[in-house]
Amino acid sequence: MAARVLLIDDDVELVELMRDYLVREGFAVDTAHDGASGAAAALSGRFDIAVLDVMMPGQSGLEALRQIRAASNLPVLMLTARGDDADRILGLELGADDYVPKPCTPRELTARLRAILKRSGNGVGGNAAVLAVGRLTLRPAERRAEFSGKTLTLTSTEFNLLEILARHAGRPVSKEELSQEALGRPLARYDRSIDVHVSSIRQKLGRLADGRSLIQTVIRKGYQLIAEAES
Repeated sequence: MAARVLLIDDDVELVELMRDYLVREGFAVDTAHDGASGAAAALSGRFDIAVLDVMMPGQSGLEALRQIRAASNLPVLMLTARGDDADRILGLELGADDYVPKPCTPRELTARLRAILKRSGNGVGGNAAVLAVGRLTLRPAERRAEFSGKTLTLTSTEFNLLEILARHAGRPVSKEELSQEALGRPLARYDRSIDVHVSSIRQKLGRLADGRSLIQTVIRKGYQLIAEAES
């Protein structure tokens, strides 16, 4: 079955160009040209992923993302102005799975969509066994995570990152490896995507009894999930 993509952008000509390319690549595509109708469509349950432009008249892409994330974990790929780090970081903080700077080629967009869909549908590495580290339990086949028996509400990318860290619990994982495995792309220079996603996961996990975060920063080595024996 073809993956169902929702394109939300007020640039009608660009949307048609991307739609035509994605259809040729085997996707089923629908479009919206403003934030309000785009958010409503994204919440309809008819799509596997949404591509959302940040800059739109009326309701912006960031406002639409807030509305989507309030009710859904649908994977969202943001389109951001090249070099606009503020909107990019805010989008990630609001729950976007990743971003593509504009202008981008249809080929680049397609590759990024496939990377997110692959990881959101099959889990990292395709290993569906239940994974438990201390009070953290991950069920990759169901894309579910629990901490201390409570369900964690994670985006697709956040789940991927937490799964990678859990599989390597007790040792650091580099940002380069996390970017390649969770986002499906190499870590670019000055790219803070991994840092923003990890920050969000930390907030959702809360603190341990001694005040530490379950995910530790290891200087010059990356991030490390505290193993059960350490917690």
